[in-house]
Amino acid sequence: MPASIFIARLLGPIIAIVGIALLVKAEHFKVILKQFIHSPVPMYLAGFFGLLGGIAVLLVHNLWMADWRIVITLIGWLTTVRAIVVIFWPQWIAASGNWLLARPRVFMGAGIVDVLLGLFLCDGGYLHG
Repeated sequence: MPASIFIARLLGPIIAIVGIALLVKAEHFKVILKQFIHSPVPMYLAGFFGLLGGIAVLLVHNLWMADWRIVITLIGWLTTVRAIVVIFWPQWIAASGNWLLARPRVFMGAGIVDVLLGLFLCDGGYLHG
């Protein structure tokens, strides 16, 4: 199975389910975010595991082709960059978290984007794979 198909099949359902959870349980995620931005150990671990995942994706899928697979590469790069920011500048993450908490509609928007992105990856991985 090509890496593109495997990663799309892995990440698609995960991202879609997280998006649905954001839409259905937004208040729960707000509580989690409040605790997360004030907890250095979980923040560091999130950065570490994000870096691990982002680099893992890039090691097997750093493809810059003009088709659906570029989304996987962009996810790998964005995950890697975000993880580096979390590790080196956690205060930016805390400030961003506070900004998000002050704008409750952002959770709905993020949920919708996640559901659509997850479905897009599922389409690429399961229907076209």
